[in-house]
Amino acid sequence: MTEAPEDLPCFPGYETLGEIYCVSFVRDVSPEEALRRFGVDEKTVEEVAFHEVEYRSAESMRADAAGYIGAARVGDWTVVVEPGGWMMAVADEVYAPVSRGTEVVSVCRHDYAQDTFAYIVDGAPVVWFDPMYPEERSGSDPDRLVAKMREVALDPDHDIDGPGIDHPLERSFALASDLTGLSYSTDLRNLRFLGAGTLGGFSYNSMQNSTSQTLADVLRAQGL
Repeated sequence: MTEAPEDLPCFPGYETLGEIYCVSFVRDVSPEEALRRFGVDEKTVEEVAFHEVEYRSAESMRADAAGYIGAARVGDWTVVVEPGGWMMAVADEVYAPVSRGTEVVSVCRHDYAQDTFAYIVDGAPVVWFDPMYPEERSGSDPDRLVAKMREVALDPDHDIDGPGIDHPLERSFALASDLTGLSYSTDLRNLRFLGAGTLGGFSYNSMQNSTSQTLADVLRAQGL
């Protein structure tokens, strides 16, 4: 694989996340609130380093999503990392509550399905597309970002029979940078995250403590 052009702003550290991941940006929502809205076991929330988020997610991977995620504050945004996951970009039961009253920009890699770029506002996708096929967009206003897409060579008029899109994920991060105003001056690996096990799966913390707790128990404890 050739290196991405140097003028593309990418989030340093993203390349360590492997074949499946989702990196999302949530405006004006704290890391704690972003995790709560996502749906985590709040008893497992703790400060962790980036490599711990990756390790714990690998140790607690669920069949349908990441078992452990992390959130960190960057400027006016919270970055949410799902190693091995993709829920923020595609699952309305996740992105709807997370984006309530605000906006979410999400870059998702999935080597066994499809990659995704999503711009979501107040619970609804505004622009959604596979970066390999930026001409096939959906959402409530699929043409809203066409000018910005052209600036990062995610051609909104791309011809599927012509040359492919090179470095689609790096271009997606560049588009996310334009939308968020973040320069990616800090390496993901140097951020301090709040990490937590996600609900609906066998969390890392529950394995460490050798305790069992059902989803119903967690919701009952939270008064839900």
